[in-house]
Amino acid sequence: MINISPILETYLDNHTNQEPEILSRLRVETYQCTTQPHMISGEYQGRLLSLLSKILFPKTILELGTFTGYATLCLAEGLVEGGKIITMDKNDELEYLCRKYFDESDYADKIDFRVNDARIELNTIEPNSVDLAFIDADKESYPYYFEKVLELLRPGGVMLVDNVLWYGKVMMEEEDKKDPSTKILKEFNNFVAADERVESLILPIRDGITLIRKK
Repeated sequence: MINISPILETYLDNHTNQEPEILSRLRVETYQCTTQPHMISGEYQGRLLSLLSKILFPKTILELGTFTGYATLCLAEGLVEGGKIITMDKNDELEYLCRKYFDESDYADKIDFRVNDARIELNTIEPNSVDLAFIDADKESYPYYFEKVLELLRPGGVMLVDNVLWYGKVMMEEEDKKDPSTKILKEFNNFVAADERVESLILPIRDGITLIRKK
């Protein structure tokens, strides 16, 4: 995570819209019931996802990496009438928690939750049909996900990629050989920055989010 001063963090929290009550309960239960609760998008990042979705007003959203569904519900806030969010995660251990909150939310009929390998499910989606995508899955597959999702995005569509700063490790010259994700994320960041098919910038929020627009 990016370290910011407690004073700045408090100021940001006090000047950002509060999360809906259902998300507050989901966040608390995520910390109570999972072994890696830090994987949740969290309140500040969640409001960013919600606002971007509302600005883009997407018909189809694609999410890779559901975890407990917090980001899913944030992104769903901006869907147009009749729109949908397709979210994928191969970990079925937390399926019960996701479905509990999805069913309770105002977006139950807009969420297509697929508990399966994304490499399989991505092949079922039409190219150029996705308006907004959020990638927050296994880091070693980021290069594959980027190429596949770029194919599925419509021209002008937006992709968000989470954890691209990887606890600041991508800025270190020496790499931890026990953490292959650092090397892959370094290469991924360099590749995206130089890719002429897209416009991109890294937002230094939490663990880093790359905001990408398909030309």
